[in-house]
Amino acid sequence: MSIPHLFRCPISLDIFTDPVTLCTGQTYDRPCIERWLAAGHRTCPVTMQPLGDAVLVPNRTLRHLIERWLSADQQVPEPTAADDDHAEEPSLAALKRCLQSGAGAGANAKVAALKKVATLASESDVGRACMLQLGFLPVLLQLVFHAPAPWDLSEQEELALQCALSLLPSSPTSPQHGCLNMLKTEASLTSLVWLLERGRARVRAGLCRLLETIATAAATRELAIAAAASPRVWRALLPLLHHGDERVSGAAVRAVAAVCCAAEPARGSAVHHGAVPELLKCLSWASAGKGGGAAAAAASSALAALEALAASEAGRRAVAREPGAVRALVRHVFMMSSSNEGSEHAVAALLVVCRESRAARSEAAGAGVVTQVLLLLQSQCGTRAKTKARSLLKLFRSMCSNQARGLG
Repeated sequence: MSIPHLFRCPISLDIFTDPVTLCTGQTYDRPCIERWLAAGHRTCPVTMQPLGDAVLVPNRTLRHLIERWLSADQQVPEPTAADDDHAEEPSLAALKRCLQSGAGAGANAKVAALKKVATLASESDVGRACMLQLGFLPVLLQLVFHAPAPWDLSEQEELALQCALSLLPSSPTSPQHGCLNMLKTEASLTSLVWLLERGRARVRAGLCRLLETIATAAATRELAIAAAASPRVWRALLPLLHHGDERVSGAAVRAVAAVCCAAEPARGSAVHHGAVPELLKCLSWASAGKGGGAAAAAASSALAALEALAASEAGRRAVAREPGAVRALVRHVFMMSSSNEGSEHAVAALLVVCRESRAARSEAAGAGVVTQVLLLLQSQCGTRAKTKARSLLKLFRSMCSNQARGLG
């Protein structure tokens, strides 16, 4: 599949998904130029001209031309085509038509089409971008959430879910995430919850990843809040934190962390439905040293979620009142056996909880928080972690000074 030069972003060299133009006249894919600007650059990547105005203007003409080009029957690239009988492969448009065909279409044909989509998405960034531009993502989601779920997904529906996950844009600002809002319907939400509760491990892990994307994407903010407000979602999601399959538990804790970080209403709902004790169980599992790198990653996500929850008044109270919560956070300020990826989150959570609760300060002091913070400051942790650690140390030094004056 030969893509015209003008249809490629000069940064990523992939086909444009959302072309925008700078004041210099150069066009870039929105996710790429937003990352460039977010990194502090104030020049045009191609011309290196200073940007007096960093406004991104949608290039609708170019987008229209790309859509017209894509709507033509572009052939699916097959790396082994030279070894075949040179049989013509189905085009992307033909694959999409097959997936959109009604219930009367053969299930085998749809499964074959989905396998081709999966292969193309895994082997070709260009193919993935083309399918995203051609609107494959909403078609695939429709195949997964088309009706109230049975006990589990069929082969066709599971393949559709994996294909949809492979096409999800990496940038949280991508407008392509908007198609996920189809899950706002009661039928789709019911199907999602049912599958989280009863689906196979791979399906549950995939749906957790979908929830993580919904929580972080700009186009699905309202959906994220609606999902977080649903007791059914929490009842299905929180037990997965302790699932026996690491793929599921790892994906679940990332989803919970993403939802907790999404917005204030989501945090209140998470606290109300018991997220704090469930997240602390994750930390206990990670502290036991089970799961290696997976355990460390799960602990980091759980700590990120607890930090987000502690940012709300209800969350701070829940952490302060939960037996063993403060001690668990202190243990994760510095751990010899880990890379201390979650140290920043543990310190930040302790900082806000201990500022508000005298009992939490006493418990943290008794658990050796000062020693833990000093060890962290001597380690190779990041600048933000050290800044928060110094603030926490200052809080406890102030507490000790006040106690000394009281004794005097």
